[in-house]
Amino acid sequence: MRPVAPPEVTAERPLVRPDGGRTARTGVRSGDVLMVLLALCIAAYFVQPDWFSAPGVQAWGTVFAAICLQALPFLVLGVLVSAAVSLVPASFFERALPRSAVLAVPVAGAAGAVLPGCECASVPVAGGLVRRGVAPAAALAFLLSAPAINPVVVIATVVAFPDEPLMAVARFAASLLVAVVVGWVWAAFGRGDWLRLPQRAADSGGRSRGRQFLDVAQHDFVHAGGFLVLGGVAAATLNVLVPRAWLDAVAGDPVLAVLVLAALAVVLSICSEADAFVAASLTSFSLTSRLVFLVVGPVVDLKLIALQSGTFGPRFALRFAPVTFVVAVGCALLAAWILLGGR
Repeated sequence: MRPVAPPEVTAERPLVRPDGGRTARTGVRSGDVLMVLLALCIAAYFVQPDWFSAPGVQAWGTVFAAICLQALPFLVLGVLVSAAVSLVPASFFERALPRSAVLAVPVAGAAGAVLPGCECASVPVAGGLVRRGVAPAAALAFLLSAPAINPVVVIATVVAFPDEPLMAVARFAASLLVAVVVGWVWAAFGRGDWLRLPQRAADSGGRSRGRQFLDVAQHDFVHAGGFLVLGGVAAATLNVLVPRAWLDAVAGDPVLAVLVLAALAVVLSICSEADAFVAASLTSFSLTSRLVFLVVGPVVDLKLIALQSGTFGPRFALRFAPVTFVVAVGCALLAAWILLGGR
């Protein structure tokens, strides 16, 4: 089999001053949007303080804080791993992964089992891998598998479904299959100009490795953290607007149940270490529909789409998320049919 050359990744170039220094890239950044939102919230609090005591607003604040606080430690983990990856010579990845992208995808997908974190951690790590010369298809397979098949998620699923031990097996198998299939799809059809990694500051020859590590970690945390908050805002808003009674009404229809829980997984944006307990509480839904919820959530949700948009560019996220969603639903249904008997 002939090696498949990875598509060229485009990086957004910062402006260069005549003296050789670099200035910030022009355009609206996530931090700018956050500052505007914060200023509007502070102004609203002084103008209409009663708004913030309304039950709906308090529920929104609770959900928003829970999403961000739950994801923040894993985002920090991902940023630190990404910064560490930036110090690894590109030759290491050339030796560690097969030269063919077709073979590198399943290897990278299986490697996702060693990083105990949620999807917030995998995005900056995947970006760091692409920067170090890893084929984008392999890095994306790692991005999808790491939050879904790591030991913490598997153990949480076993604990949440004590009477259904095959639930954890089905989730692991379906999630790994999603990562491999989507990686192969990208290797076959992906284009380099769909990936636009934000340009980090040029490496300085006088910087120590410790200084370089801190600079990369600071850059990635500010960049990815802003999009995490924006995704949390959207997820909390939709979370509050979805009535529980409506979910119970559609649970009896097998097709609607699958579609609703797949969409709910995208909207709720629950961290993969905690989503099994939410799925276990949805007792009115079938095991198949709840497995779809568990497989879709770690690979496609609002905060993840926001993080992917900030890390790889909006053109990438608009193409990657729909494809991943369809593949995730299909793989979950296949695993449920084989391992759960279609229950």
